[in-house]
Amino acid sequence: MDRFEAADVLAAELARAVPGAVSVAGIADLQGAQLSAAGRIDALVAVQRARCWLEAVQIGMLAGLKEQPLACIPGHPDALGDFLETQEQVACALRVAPDTARARLVEAQQLTARFPAAVGLLAAGRVQIMHLKALLEHTAALADEAAARVEGLVLAKLPTQTVGAARKAITRAVLKADPAGAEQRHTRAAQDRRTTLQAHPDGMAWYGALLTAGDAALVDAAVTAHARTLASDGRTLPQRCADALVELVSGTGTTAPAPTVIVTVPYDTLIGTAEHPADLHGHGPITAGQARALASRPGSVWHRLLTHPTSGQILKTDPTTYRPTAEVTRHVTTRDPHCRFPGCTRPSRRCDLDHVTPFNHANPHTGGPTTPDNLIPLCRRHHLTKHRAGWHIGYNNRTGHVTWTAPTGHTYTDQPAHAL
Repeated sequence: MDRFEAADVLAAELARAVPGAVSVAGIADLQGAQLSAAGRIDALVAVQRARCWLEAVQIGMLAGLKEQPLACIPGHPDALGDFLETQEQVACALRVAPDTARARLVEAQQLTARFPAAVGLLAAGRVQIMHLKALLEHTAALADEAAARVEGLVLAKLPTQTVGAARKAITRAVLKADPAGAEQRHTRAAQDRRTTLQAHPDGMAWYGALLTAGDAALVDAAVTAHARTLASDGRTLPQRCADALVELVSGTGTTAPAPTVIVTVPYDTLIGTAEHPADLHGHGPITAGQARALASRPGSVWHRLLTHPTSGQILKTDPTTYRPTAEVTRHVTTRDPHCRFPGCTRPSRRCDLDHVTPFNHANPHTGGPTTPDNLIPLCRRHHLTKHRAGWHIGYNNRTGHVTWTAPTGHTYTDQPAHAL
């Protein structure tokens, strides 16, 4: 057995084990051990899962203080006084501000009451605390019954999603669980739209706006389209976008090209016979009413994209060519809104469309075709990663899953971002 093998075996076992007191003790045994690259990754996974278990243990303890609060005056029940006493003692013990202690007590009570199954996933090390915080945040306005429906809709996939992907899935589930309420909340929120101007050091300032998601996408598309018409002359695209915004608002620039905003919406929602959520590219799920409003804007163009009724995968394909046609590009970027490296959120419109099976320039008929089934968006960074030694990629065009194998032998799967 070489100098790495024993420690590597222990790290791999701990990475797979259900986290608990035994696994925490095992992790302590890894301190100072010599691990290979693969072993160090396994050790990190084991530590992460153990941290999740400890988070769940603490949530249970904090929630338990509701039923057994720390008495303000022993022998004299006082609900408010007892809660304040509990809050102050927790704040002192954990060395946090009293308001922070109160927030953690309330959060723990809500999590255990509303999302017991999700807390169970945390205890098993299968999700992170930020997944649960996202559930709380996005369901704060929902009744307990609707919140439970949201948990049921997202629970199965939560362990396979990054926190960012989970937030979008939870948002979509909220729209499905409470479509009428979602429309009402959006209407109220839209009344708060405004612009902001804030001073910044070195003679600079921040200028921003709180807009509806559709209007924000339209503004961003218009600014980006105009920026691409400007000569680079040493300016980066973000710099040109800033300059384009000034030109468009002040009227000092040339006529800008028409912006493109992509919304994927079920047909029955589009015609008003259903209230399923739609997907605004670059933003995420939006309400049915928002989607219909965007579709009815002057100049809107509709494109039909057929999807699988169960998986949501787009099915329509185009003929093989070397460079993707506009139709193929639209197909791939609609199907995959972002780079397909796990956790990367770079918009697909700013990515390369990469051939999973390489295109054969010498004999195109024997290589990978330029069709949606063989194309995925990869940002330039992860496009280069794919071609580095030791990395391998697999694409299942039936399910849409992209599996990456790292040089250490670990595999990571990026799931498709279903629009519907």
